[in-house]
Amino acid sequence: MMKQLSILAKIENQMERFSPAEKKIATYIMEHAELVPNMTTKELSKNAGSSEASVVRFCKTIGIGSFTALKLALVRELTIADMNINDFSIIEKQDAPYDLFNKVTYVNKAAIEATTTTIDKRELEKAAEVIANAKKILFYGVGGSASSAMDACYKFTKLGYVSMMSPDFHTMLPLAANLEKQDVFVAVSTSGRTKDVLEIARFAKKQGATVIAITKLDPSSPLYKEADIKLCLPDVEQDHRIGSMASRMTQLNIIDALYLITFHQVGSRVLEKFHETREEVVRLRR
Repeated sequence: MMKQLSILAKIENQMERFSPAEKKIATYIMEHAELVPNMTTKELSKNAGSSEASVVRFCKTIGIGSFTALKLALVRELTIADMNINDFSIIEKQDAPYDLFNKVTYVNKAAIEATTTTIDKRELEKAAEVIANAKKILFYGVGGSASSAMDACYKFTKLGYVSMMSPDFHTMLPLAANLEKQDVFVAVSTSGRTKDVLEIARFAKKQGATVIAITKLDPSSPLYKEADIKLCLPDVEQDHRIGSMASRMTQLNIIDALYLITFHQVGSRVLEKFHETREEVVRLRR
């Protein structure tokens, strides 16, 4: 199978075919690829000495469709193709432990920053509203996503919610069966195609609960289609990988944001319990 050209290689190969305005944009992207994912079309056009319309045309010329899609492609390339820290080729390299630490740090940081290009402000506001008014919140993820779901469960328990999570599918079934209209089910799955998570999400929806998906931006995935609210992650890891790294960091980043947003809304009524819990933790230390 022929290897697909990376986005930067594609731009470089087509350089002679671009119009003068598009060539300015292409040159800027080639020289400042790591800055582009955090830019708007207006910022890119200004920095490249071109127009916003030229940015839009440039994206169409390279067959990428939109500026958002271009930014996501660059993020994926800079985090995966450039570093290759999460595929099996890592064993062929001579990286020292500190080199690998720096690579992991770079990739995780880039992945978290890339979430600003995939998260929809309106969806985040809807998620904040339904969580603030929820009676019960059920979190679920499997594999690497289970640790993110467990962290979310712990955090929202601290806020006084009836918050539950089990990594076991058969334990989740009766928990989901007891969800009601004002309850929330949070499905954590980067791929959006994990069968167990999808089945529980559908079951929770059947009970009348609001389904929030923390999943990658992929309108074709079953979970994306099933969810009432979508909190989208950038596509920063291959499915065939050593383990969940950057993808888990993006999940935890969204969970931390939801926790902080919710604390901002309900914190005054749980502050006393926070202090009581803290005092008990200190008392129990050895």
